[in-house]
Amino acid sequence: MDSFVKVEAYLKEVEETILSHEEEIEAFRIKYLGTKNILKSVFEEIRQVPNEQKKAFGQLCNAVKTAAETKFYEAKSKIDQAKLNQFEKIDLTAPSIPNLLGSRHPVSLIMEEMVQIFEKLGFAVEEEREIEDDWHNFTALGTPEDHPARDMQDTFYLKNSVERLLRTHTSPVQVRTMKAQEPPIRMIAPGRVYRNETISARSHCQFHQIEGLYIAEGVSFADLRQTLSHFASEMFGATQIRLRPSYFPFTEPSAEMDVYLGLETERDQRLTKGTGWLEVLGCGMVDPVVLSQCGIDPEKYTGFAFGIGVERIALFRYQIDDIRLFFENDTRFLRQFRASHTF
Repeated sequence: MDSFVKVEAYLKEVEETILSHEEEIEAFRIKYLGTKNILKSVFEEIRQVPNEQKKAFGQLCNAVKTAAETKFYEAKSKIDQAKLNQFEKIDLTAPSIPNLLGSRHPVSLIMEEMVQIFEKLGFAVEEEREIEDDWHNFTALGTPEDHPARDMQDTFYLKNSVERLLRTHTSPVQVRTMKAQEPPIRMIAPGRVYRNETISARSHCQFHQIEGLYIAEGVSFADLRQTLSHFASEMFGATQIRLRPSYFPFTEPSAEMDVYLGLETERDQRLTKGTGWLEVLGCGMVDPVVLSQCGIDPEKYTGFAFGIGVERIALFRYQIDDIRLFFENDTRFLRQFRASHTF
């Protein structure tokens, strides 16, 4: 077939083609505009056309290509516009798809409840940094570098630093508050702490604490006991507490507090190991050395401090056997918890 006749046939075919569907448009694009379109072989025939006809032949070939491009883009534009103008038919009688609401984390719920109890007693909430220095985390609390009490807490130190560390307790918040404020001081320090411990069902390398501090003139151990008795009543519904002698490097005397849950149920038997008593927190009178380190006159002021593990209380509250569940972000686990709860 003569080259001119062939190209004219293609031009006529392009002009007469009707494109109504996406499949037709795509097939048209591949045939006339694709990488292996039929016009390529025609353009190569220009070498066989006499010189005086080359210009006319080239113009005819370009006309076919331009016509194909115009037809393709017009058809594609119509299809795209038709899609935009389509409205999804909605059945207004169909039930709606519920929006899944999130729920509070169990640790957050317990911490908030404890904070509210102490706030009602006049304790202010103080928060501070999680990356601490050695002095605020240890030395200021009566644990110098060679003190054996440092072995009680395995510490995460920052890389290439023996002074910067992840705090092992929230007690540094108490130190910074004592250095920044004049007594009387009544505060609690909720927050996350870190210890280099093996992760298991009963322990983790990160957990939460709430530590409390009250410093004023004439503060006694009786004030500490009364404060903790109120907390035990509000938090656990406990009518009895007991304080057992213990040791902490920054309090003297020091004690562990137990609450009496009784032995009426199987759960009480299991939680208290058959004694009826549940260990809850550590506490004591602030060591005068700590007061002096923080610029407070121990001859004029006395105070008490206490520390509570939040995850420990959450495990008891929700009857959870594995502390690791609190940190795995499993939505199936977290969806079980709501803001209202009872012990």
